[in-house]
Amino acid sequence: MGADRAQPGPAGGAGPRPVGRNRFRHVHLAAVVAASLAVPAAIAQPYPQRPVRFIVPFAPGGTSDIVGRLMGTALGEELGQTFVIDNRAGAGATIGTAIVARAPADGYTLLVSHSGMAINETLYAKLPYDALADFAPISLVGVAPSAVVVTNTLPVRNMVDLVALAKKDPGKLTYGSAGVGSVGHLAVALLEYVSGTRFNHVPYKGGAPSVLATMTGEVNFSIPTLPSATPQVKAGKLRMIAVTTAKRSSVVPDVPTVAESGVPKYVYEVWHALFAPAKTPRPILDRLSKATLKVLENQELRAQLAAQGIEPTPSTPAQLDKLLRHDIALWAATIKAAGIPIN
Repeated sequence: MGADRAQPGPAGGAGPRPVGRNRFRHVHLAAVVAASLAVPAAIAQPYPQRPVRFIVPFAPGGTSDIVGRLMGTALGEELGQTFVIDNRAGAGATIGTAIVARAPADGYTLLVSHSGMAINETLYAKLPYDALADFAPISLVGVAPSAVVVTNTLPVRNMVDLVALAKKDPGKLTYGSAGVGSVGHLAVALLEYVSGTRFNHVPYKGGAPSVLATMTGEVNFSIPTLPSATPQVKAGKLRMIAVTTAKRSSVVPDVPTVAESGVPKYVYEVWHALFAPAKTPRPILDRLSKATLKVLENQELRAQLAAQGIEPTPSTPAQLDKLLRHDIALWAATIKAAGIPIN
């Protein structure tokens, strides 16, 4: 009785029309309209609404991990959400990087990467991602200088001397690194590529042993990170003849760059940067980019990064994209010219 009883149809109609079904249609239509109106409201909600995961594709304790934790804390305070550090080390950073490439493009899984991202595009024959196609740049965080250090007995005072000595007897001068494909190895491979010189590579099981070998004269020189070289230089155990960045380092402002010291085309910088999965909505990328620019103005954060040997260098997404493309091309040419084995 009541709601479901039949009512007469319109004149000339085919018969009675059930009121209950008609009401159901009206209710269903209203629900669809309400849902469609709610979608823009959900999209308009300010990002982030829940914790953000920062994937660091390296083990805890390293420079990239420290960068991730410092930036995670700063961005968390700026955006009002927790940034959770998730270390996913292995396979030259490709494991953690691949996780971000496959993550939903919603801004809640981000990558803390460094210049190895560009190097790996050539160093590895097969990667589970494409650095240019699978990631959206957010911002550069900073660059870490390396330093050209020589054993105290080597008769060179600048890069002109080092290159001249190398060209006089190609392959005689030795250098140490943390192994094939390491940053120290690639730094010298780039030097060979742009200066037309050839050195003899002696790989070690880490950066510290290669610096020690330079101190003892077991090898003639090396290009370690600036923080690992500076204490030994101050102690008089090594001689620093240049820094590898485009500009002089604030840590050792009296030391010239490699370009100033005799190899004008040489710049080697280990950069650290933030990326999101490709197709992350532009409003989210813009919010993250602007927040990164803002927190990197903080003097305390800048000092903390500088303590790790990193010169704070924020950028726009477009500038980071340009840097990544440039470095992929540069390292492809360098690795092939040096004959470094492809993994």
